[in-house]
Amino acid sequence: MSEEPGPEMAPERPGPRSIADDPHPALLGHPHEYMRREVSDAVGVSLLSARRFWHALGFPRVGDDDVVFTEADVQALDRVVSLVRAGVLDDDSALSLTRAMARTADRLAAWQTQMVWEMLQDRRQLAAEAGGPPEAVPVETAAAELMIQLADEMEPLLVYAWRRHLAAAVAQLASQAAQPEVLGTEHPAVVGFADMVGFTQTVRHLTERALGRMVQRFEAVASDTVAAYGGRVVKTLGDEVLFSARDALDAAGIALTLIDGVHAAGDMPPLRVGLAYGPVVSRLGDLFGTTVNRAARLTSLAHPDTVLVDVALARQLYDCADVKLSPMRPRDLRGLGPTRALVLRPGPNGPPDPAALRR
Repeated sequence: MSEEPGPEMAPERPGPRSIADDPHPALLGHPHEYMRREVSDAVGVSLLSARRFWHALGFPRVGDDDVVFTEADVQALDRVVSLVRAGVLDDDSALSLTRAMARTADRLAAWQTQMVWEMLQDRRQLAAEAGGPPEAVPVETAAAELMIQLADEMEPLLVYAWRRHLAAAVAQLASQAAQPEVLGTEHPAVVGFADMVGFTQTVRHLTERALGRMVQRFEAVASDTVAAYGGRVVKTLGDEVLFSARDALDAAGIALTLIDGVHAAGDMPPLRVGLAYGPVVSRLGDLFGTTVNRAARLTSLAHPDTVLVDVALARQLYDCADVKLSPMRPRDLRGLGPTRALVLRPGPNGPPDPAALRR
C-alpha cells in the first residue's frame, strides 16, 4: 500500500514566471515556432538570402534546426523580398536599408532599457534611504517588465519621430533639385566638431555610472542645441559630437550656445568647438572629407570655452552683428599644413537667437 505524500513530500511548485523571461510573445505577438529553413520556404527564398537578411538585422548566426523564429520574422522578410521582387529596391539596397534600421533600433533599444533601469535603480535607492522595505523583484526584472509594458505606448512615438525626420530629409533632398552643385554624395556644408576638454582626466575620478550620466547629459545638451538651430547631429562619440548646420550663422549659434550650455551645467568639463565650411562627402548619414578633418583639427587647437572657425566660414560671418571674429596667426595642422583660423565670440547681445534666425 503506497503512502500518501505528506506536505513535506509535495513537489515544489515553481514560482510564477515573469513576462520578461520570454518577452518575444508579448513584444512580437508570436512565440518561437519556426526553424530557419521554414522561414525561407514560407517566403520563397534561399537559405542564403534568409541568412543575409538575418545578419543585416544584426542578429547572430543560428543553427538550421534551432526553433528561434516567429511569424513576425516571416512577415519582415516577406516585406523586404516583396520590394525587391517588385523592382523597387535591388538586393544590395534592401540589405543596406535593413542594416541601417537595425543599427538604429539596436542602439535605441539599448539606450531605452538602460535609462529605465537607472530610473528604477534611483527610485529604489531613495526608498531604501528613507527606510522603505526592500523590493522582492530584482531591479533588472522590474525594468524589463516595464519596458514590455511601455512598448505599445512608445511604438507610435517611434514611428512619428521617424516620419517627421523623413519628411525633413525628403524636403531637403527635393530642394536640392534646383541646385545641381549640391546633388550627389559631395556637397558644400557647414560642419562643427565639439569635445570636452580634459575628459580623460575627469574620467579617472568618476564611477562608471557617474560617467554614463555625464555623457548622457552632454548628448542631451548637444542634441537640444543643434535641433534648436535646425542643424543635425551627425554622430556622438562619448565626449565628442559632430554636427552640421544649414548656414554659417546657425553653426555659430550652435557652437556658442553649446559652450554656454555645458558651462551652465556646472558638472561637465569645459567645451571647445571647431567650425569649418567646404565640400563634404555624405554617406549613409555620416560626413567625411577634408572639411570635417579641418573642423576636428581646429577643435584640438582651441582653448577651453573657445570656438575656432576656418577662413571659409569666417567670410560668411564678417558682416554679422551677432558675432565677433578675431584672427589668429597661421598654425600648422596635422594633415592640413599651415591653416588660418579665427576666434569666434558672441556679439553684444549674446549668441544668435535661433527663433530670430527662423523669421
